[in-house]
Amino acid sequence: MADLVGKSCLFRSSIGTEPPTLDPSLATDGTSILIIENLMEGLTQFNRDLIPRPAIARRWEISPDGKRVRFYLRTDVLWSDGKPLTADDFEYAWKRLLNPSTASEYAYFLYDVENAEAYNQGKLKNARLVGVRAIEPFILEVRLKKPVPYFTSISTFSVTYPLRKDLIEKYGNHWTDPGKMVVNGPYRLKEWRHEYKLKLEANSSYYGEGPFCEKIEVFIINNTTTALTLYETGSLDMVPLPPEAIDYYKKNPEYVTQPLLRGYYYGFNASIPPFNDVRVRKAFFMAIDREELPRILKGGERPAYSWIPPGMFGYEEAAGLRFKPETAEKLLAEAGYPGGKNFPKVTLAFNTDMVNALIAENIQAQLKRNLRVAIHLENMEWKVYLTKIQADTPQVFRLGWGADYPDPDNFMNLFVTGGGNNHTHWGSPVYDQLILKASSERDPEIRRALYHEAQKILTEEEVPIIPLFVSVQNFLVKPYIKGLETNPMELLAFKKIKVSR
Repeated sequence: MADLVGKSCLFRSSIGTEPPTLDPSLATDGTSILIIENLMEGLTQFNRDLIPRPAIARRWEISPDGKRVRFYLRTDVLWSDGKPLTADDFEYAWKRLLNPSTASEYAYFLYDVENAEAYNQGKLKNARLVGVRAIEPFILEVRLKKPVPYFTSISTFSVTYPLRKDLIEKYGNHWTDPGKMVVNGPYRLKEWRHEYKLKLEANSSYYGEGPFCEKIEVFIINNTTTALTLYETGSLDMVPLPPEAIDYYKKNPEYVTQPLLRGYYYGFNASIPPFNDVRVRKAFFMAIDREELPRILKGGERPAYSWIPPGMFGYEEAAGLRFKPETAEKLLAEAGYPGGKNFPKVTLAFNTDMVNALIAENIQAQLKRNLRVAIHLENMEWKVYLTKIQADTPQVFRLGWGADYPDPDNFMNLFVTGGGNNHTHWGSPVYDQLILKASSERDPEIRRALYHEAQKILTEEEVPIIPLFVSVQNFLVKPYIKGLETNPMELLAFKKIKVSR
């Protein structure tokens, strides 16, 4: 580990919810992943331009047919308890992710690996047949069922991080507790006071440069106004800005804004009435004026009608149905609800958050105004909400999706039939085939055309979701905080931060 700049350096930030888990195989939310990415590292890492660069892997080789990747690991990487990190730790982690008993929603991330999908779905029992293997202590070989041009981007993501088999078997679900969790990243977990704060301390066994700040405190504050007050009184060094405060702080030199590769959407449970009728889904889609949302959120959000975000390959400004309330009314009438008459009770669910509430109240009013239907709003704490979506999906639900790697596959693969993060209960064999073909297509123009057809199905023909806007990060950072880098993927590397008072 490089010499620390200021041994007593402390950086204090906040998150809006308690992380549901710090297990890389199970984390699906941005809050959990933010912490995990500062405790652990994988084979590759993105640089500032979002290009994958060596991390634990010092180099890699891809076979001429694109179906075999060999990662050559650094030999000087230690776990925080001093044990050497080897290729076995990656093989174990990847097969644990795919093991059906792990029940990971993100297992599909590795479905391009040979036999991974069959093993995850219980069709193949022998894990040794899965195409990931430590062929030497510091060489990991991955066999793919097709060429995957962006595979070294996938290997940056937290689900691919190495894990310690001995400690997971010893501690079970408690292996991520402070004092038990062994890491390979720049920080280790010193303390986790649930619903209050997480305390991270520099990992003295870390192989890389930094960290420059010895201690990190991340406070769990679900009220953004409270967090802002703590920032103003000097108790926090960085804080997200609530919508009502953005205009006031926009000219403040401490104000930072960052457009994101993150879509905010409402999903339908397409398996139950009334949203098993595509006419009702289209009516809701076309009854919402997205232009109203940036006016109430005030953070520079960009209205969205399609799913692939601006700044990503495959983005099309013209894709997606537009706001047409008269057409929406006709569709609802065709579905048997003229003027909203006899429309069943519908609940729109969202996780507790001031921004989510503002949006839901606006959408509720628009649907009342444009379709004459009343919808009920229900908010829940984040952990409860995640469980609800997975076990008993609401009729309409709120979710966001931020890029795990900057490729349209990461967005479009979300809604393939039976996908771990597809909570709409909708599926289309045609859509599935388009996404499958696009994922391995090497010709950019053919690939773009495939995503064009897939987006038509998703946002014009079948509409299992309503894209609403592309998000922007707005926050305040104290002037004595140096080295903080923002990017469209919301990656925040604590190890680069310096405090210069």
